[in-house]
Amino acid sequence: MTVVISSKDILAGTVTPTALSQPALVIDIPDQPDEYIVEGYIDLSQMLTGDEVIIEEYMAVDGANRKLLTKSKFANTQDEPIIRFHSKTIKRDAKYRVQLTQTKGTLRKYPYYFIKLNFGVV
Repeated sequence: MTVVISSKDILAGTVTPTALSQPALVIDIPDQPDEYIVEGYIDLSQMLTGDEVIIEEYMAVDGANRKLLTKSKFANTQDEPIIRFHSKTIKRDAKYRVQLTQTKGTLRKYPYYFIKLNFGVV
């Protein structure tokens, strides 16, 4: 049995919070038929002085209860505005999710790009 990358899914767009302190969904991957790899980027270059954003990643290690994996806070103009999400091998029922919450400032649009590489067997 040889494990291969059988297909890929591009998850790209722009996330726009609708209200301060209200989480906005970036990506939400439900249960899958097999394990997968996910990685991506969020562009915070629209942030200005007075803006604050929190980005959170969640997953359900037990396959049922989603828990916080990482939480990062960004404030004001970003010198390095591209936030990278390193490659993660995710189990099929981990329910991976990324959300962005703008807590201060003027609501802005944040482009994102994620790639999901789906495992298969040959």
